[in-house]
Amino acid sequence: MKEVKKVEKGLTCRLLTYVSPYKGLVVGALVFAVLYVAFVLLGPVLYGFAIDNMASAGKAGTRDVYLMIGGFTGCVLLSSVSQKIMNNCVNALCYKVVKDLRRDAFYALTASRIKYIDSHAHGDIMSRVVNDVDVISDGLLQGVAQLFTGVLTILATLVVMFVINYIIALVVVVLTPLSLFVAAFITKNTFKKFRDQVKIQGELVAHTKEMFAGQKTVILFNEEEYSSQKFEEIDGRLYDIGWRAQYFSALSNPSTRFVNAVITVIVGVLGTIFCILSGGGTLVLGKISLGAFGPGMLATFISYANQYTKPFNEVSNVITQLQNAFASAARVFEVVDEPCEKTDGKEHIEKCRGDIEIKNAYFSYTPDKKLIENLNVKVKAGSKIAIVGPTGCGKTTLINLLMRFYDLDSGTITVDGKDAKEIPLDEYRKMFGMVLQESFLSNESVAYNISYGAEHATREEIEQAAKSAYCDFFIRNLENGYDTVLSGKVNVSQGEKQLLCIARVMLVDPPMLILDEATSNIDTMTEMRIQKAFRKIMKGRTSFIVAHRLSTILDADLILVMNKGSVIEQGTHTELMEAKGFYYNLYNSQFAKADSTI
Repeated sequence: MKEVKKVEKGLTCRLLTYVSPYKGLVVGALVFAVLYVAFVLLGPVLYGFAIDNMASAGKAGTRDVYLMIGGFTGCVLLSSVSQKIMNNCVNALCYKVVKDLRRDAFYALTASRIKYIDSHAHGDIMSRVVNDVDVISDGLLQGVAQLFTGVLTILATLVVMFVINYIIALVVVVLTPLSLFVAAFITKNTFKKFRDQVKIQGELVAHTKEMFAGQKTVILFNEEEYSSQKFEEIDGRLYDIGWRAQYFSALSNPSTRFVNAVITVIVGVLGTIFCILSGGGTLVLGKISLGAFGPGMLATFISYANQYTKPFNEVSNVITQLQNAFASAARVFEVVDEPCEKTDGKEHIEKCRGDIEIKNAYFSYTPDKKLIENLNVKVKAGSKIAIVGPTGCGKTTLINLLMRFYDLDSGTITVDGKDAKEIPLDEYRKMFGMVLQESFLSNESVAYNISYGAEHATREEIEQAAKSAYCDFFIRNLENGYDTVLSGKVNVSQGEKQLLCIARVMLVDPPMLILDEATSNIDTMTEMRIQKAFRKIMKGRTSFIVAHRLSTILDADLILVMNKGSVIEQGTHTELMEAKGFYYNLYNSQFAKADSTI
């Protein structure tokens, strides 16, 4: 329980840091909350006096009744206006806080290490940035205003009740902790339940996104039933924890309402006794005078007793939303607090030649599973380097290390003799052009996607890059040519998407290239054209090519043969074939398979 309170306190402090820039809205909400409570509390006094004056005879009494009824009506109107303005301030405050929180979460993701993205389900990350932030918004919107007015109402009502009749007020104060005890007893475990609930919600979103992304594969292998069963299993767990959280939290409100109803009954009984004893005059108990206590004052006191206990009902009702919001806030702040990549550096390269050297490199994704050990590679500027080897040997890992998506556990990577870690990250990555197996294209125009990373490129430069990548022809056949927005309605094949990504790299014109299975989704004829274009663009540039089809890298200046995280052989195709080692067997086995299929 102490641990939960400590977590909640820390989350509250974090949320308050997002509130602090909007002090004007906070002050406005507080001011109109005070006015709202003042008008609400003034109303019962006026109709209490009106009730007492109704028993008075004569025109004077009648005039006073009309004045008090008019005053009561004015209090109701002013309290409504004050509440409306207060709610507007609170709503504006909450939406601004949520906007800033979602912005920070998104910025944290864009600046976070690739390791975090790779180690979390993408659907779960999306759930944190979208769904969990919405839950925080709902919790704040439903809770903050009631907390504002609730605390003020409790304090102000308590003062007024002691002024009217401190004996009955003491009874109310003594009995009120029963309501708090019931609420605390019922809701003490809701935080854990709601925390588990949002965690399972993220798991459900991740599974759903995964199934939709791979729907064709699921259908192809007849795994629809398994996918549905897994969905039902996760959904079942969500149902179990969800209804338990809602059930226990829902018990709080009716339970506290019952206790408060008992308090109201006791107040009514005591007030009636005092009213009878006073006989319409001053009530005296022993030597202590309690002042006048008539029917009107009794009605006023019962109204105040209800006003005093009502916030406790509201607070207990808000606990559900707040606990849910705290659970979601913990997940969101986990994203916000994710360490960013180190982007600074003291070394600068004005004109990159492309000399790369890897010295004594060690790296593993997890400490218990070694991958790259004592890797040493030296690449001359302008060389065409091919990286080959069986699946899982470390080819893509080597590319990730070159691009500094991951940092070495030990060892160094130098570019033109300078440590890569000491070069500013944005400057370092601009030295590379990269084409991956997966084609990333945003929901923007074709021209925008080609100029991604080169926003100031002219239309002529964009079209020239497209021509060099052999994709100008199919672009012009699209409905709006280069201005066609690549949405789900536009029929662009996977190969054409990859051609657009290749055109993007050609436009940037970097000093070094990385091609990770860049032509895996392109037909043979187009591949021949792309290879020709690549030979042109790779001329004079250091180029790394990861390929399973060894026929595409026969003209490489250097072939790195990797196995189990180490470079076991290196040399030209001719040299490696003459050595009759691992590469020789790999090459012959690949072409033997090709021959057997003809």
